[in-house]
This record gives sequence, structure tokens and C-alpha cells, in this order.
Amino acid sequence: MPQPKDLDPYTDARSFYGSELRRLREAAGLSQSELGDRVFCSGTYIGLFEMAERRPQEDMSRAFDELLGSGEHLQRLCRLARKSKVAGYFADAAELQKQASRIEEFSSMLVPGLLQTESYARALTRSAHPFAEAEVIEGHVRTRMERTSLLNSVSAPVLWVVIHEAALLLPVGGSAIMAGQLNHLAEQISSRPRIVTQVLPFSTGAHPLLHSAVTLMQFTDAPAVAYTESAYSGQLVEDPLLVEQYRSAYDLARAAALSPEVSLDRIVSAAKEFATDEHRT
Repeated sequence: MPQPKDLDPYTDARSFYGSELRRLREAAGLSQSELGDRVFCSGTYIGLFEMAERRPQEDMSRAFDELLGSGEHLQRLCRLARKSKVAGYFADAAELQKQASRIEEFSSMLVPGLLQTESYARALTRSAHPFAEAEVIEGHVRTRMERTSLLNSVSAPVLWVVIHEAALLLPVGGSAIMAGQLNHLAEQISSRPRIVTQVLPFSTGAHPLLHSAVTLMQFTDAPAVAYTESAYSGQLVEDPLLVEQYRSAYDLARAAALSPEVSLDRIVSAAKEFATDEHRT
């Protein structure tokens, strides 16, 4: 179980929330495990909140306030701590990616966000928000590009990606943008040993993740989680049984995919096809 540690409560809103939760819990004479038992979660989970390693949850904050007699104090702090530049449904997963030691992702139609180029991200964002103003689109693109800096960190996680072959052929933004995106993907794979990419070929047919986009995250000192996403919503999955089910489905998809070496060749080949299409137009 995570041990209490001294936080500077004024570092950010999440640290303030964590220090206040710990203060209120200790004032009530409860251990992390005892508080967890009363709000139907583990003491480990309480510890992650107190260490500012998990974004606080509104329903949990309400339960804490009721149990600890703190009015709406933690609920108000929760609203501050949950502010994020990314979509609300993705915010928890985005924070967890920064803490993960290993990220494994399956994508059926798109290049995963951490490996996208700016032009590809812009084309995707425009397709998802066709009526948005230009500055709104550019704000989304900047945020996505900022997230890619995770791969430049000295503590960058291992990133293992399985991409369906369809993602290599869907002309997002046109041939020139796709050629640039696939060349960028190939460069990332070739230059970063902590990135492993496999292509799941059409010949595989139906598979357990056919209708899913899934990200699995592992941590050195916390339970694994999964994140699933659709066009305008996403869900963080923390239930161990469901996480294991996604893990099993991912492993089956990875086993059916092309080897990393053959996958790189397929990506380079697709990039050349798009580049040839661009020269023909």
C-alpha cells in the first residue's frame, strides 16, 4: 500500500486535494485501509489520491465529505483538481500515461495519438469537429502534440502498439499527409528502441478487439488499468477482472500480428504508396 508522504500542498490543485484528504482522514482517526473499507475501495487507492498520483473522482469526493464531515470541501477541491486541457473523458487516462512504465495500445483505424504528426492530428480533429472554429481546432492539435513529449522523457514508458492494417490505408487528410504520417511512424520505430509496433493484417479476419480502441497501462507501484475510447467518449477501466479480459484480448491480437520487422516493412511500403499517389495528382 502506498505510504503517506509529505506533499507541498501548494504545488498544484491535486497535491492540495491529497494533503487535505490525508489531513481529514488522520483527524478522523482512520487508516487508509479503514477509509477505503468505508467507501468501498482499497487502501491502496486512498493512498494514490493522497500521494496525488490519481486524479480525484467526484463520486469518491462526495463519499469522503459525507464520511469525514467536511461539508463539500473535497468536492470543491476535486473540481479544481480535475481541470485539464484534454477532453474530460480522457483526462484521467492522459495523466496515467505520464506515470505508466509500459503502455500497450491497439488501434483499429487510426495511428495512436502519441505517434501522430501535427498534420495528421489536425486532419483528424477537423473531421471530428467539422463546425469548430480554427482556433478551437488548433488548441486541440497543440494539446495532442504536447502529449507526444512523453516519449522524449528520460523515464519514457515502453510503448507497444498493435495497429490494424486498415490504419495504414485510410487516407486521413489526403495522400501527402498520410505519407508524412507513415514515414514519421517508421522513423519513430527505427530510432526509439522503447517503441515496438506491430501491424495486424487484414488476413487475420475477426479478432477480439475488432470493435475496440484499447490502451493498457502498467505501473511500477500501482495496479494496471485499461482505457477504451470511441469517437466522443472514453472509459477508464480499473476493475481487475475487466482489465485482465482486455489484456487477454490484446495478447491474442498481438500474437496474430506481423512481427515488428515485417510490420516496419509494411508501414514503409504503405508510405511509398501514398507518396506515389501524391506525385500522380
